[in-house]
Amino acid sequence: MDPIKLVHAKTRRAYDLAAQRYHDLFRDEMNEKAYDRAILDSFAGRLPPGALVCDAGCGPSAHIGRYLADKGLAVTGVDISDRCVEMARALNPGMCVLREDMRGLSFAAETFDGVVAYYSIIHTPKVAVGRLFREFQRVLKPGGCLLLAVKAGASEGYVQEFLGIQAEIYFSYFNEGEIRAYLEEAGFAVDFMERRDPYDFEIGNERIFAIGRNILEKGAPTR
Repeated sequence: MDPIKLVHAKTRRAYDLAAQRYHDLFRDEMNEKAYDRAILDSFAGRLPPGALVCDAGCGPSAHIGRYLADKGLAVTGVDISDRCVEMARALNPGMCVLREDMRGLSFAAETFDGVVAYYSIIHTPKVAVGRLFREFQRVLKPGGCLLLAVKAGASEGYVQEFLGIQAEIYFSYFNEGEIRAYLEEAGFAVDFMERRDPYDFEIGNERIFAIGRNILEKGAPTR
């Protein structure tokens, strides 16, 4: 099997196994994360009323998408895990949640006003991350915004346990220069980028948040 396809197959399996544990741990996390709420509010404020937003890698709770939906945005959640999709649909009646692979989304070009990738690119090897950014750019309207959240660091590779469950899964950590390069190479202007320290109840990595604005004209090549 192609190495990248294998990574994504392992990601799907890990989240199928850990979906309930993930939901139990993170469904209410925004209640305790004032910084993250402010970032999401800022992102929502950049979009028109009723804007179409893709929550890319929504997980079993789809709590990031739900937060934005509660701000009046029309959110579609997507996830690679069948179990996550099943749970997200049950927990968020009225929100569209689809089984999708971010490497090749089924949506037409220029579908969305915004895309949120909240810790969802971190399970892709860095050599393949650029493809995700190009796909986000493809489905965004001109001027549309991409919000990213990643964990800061330099390493990448497989770990053998995920949320206390024996499941092999890949993790990539990033620095600001890498995120800026991915954004710019895919046709985004970097409107915002900032680090924050981890909360005392989080894993001890700093977090990087970025907002990119799609400035690539339709049909123009990326670098």
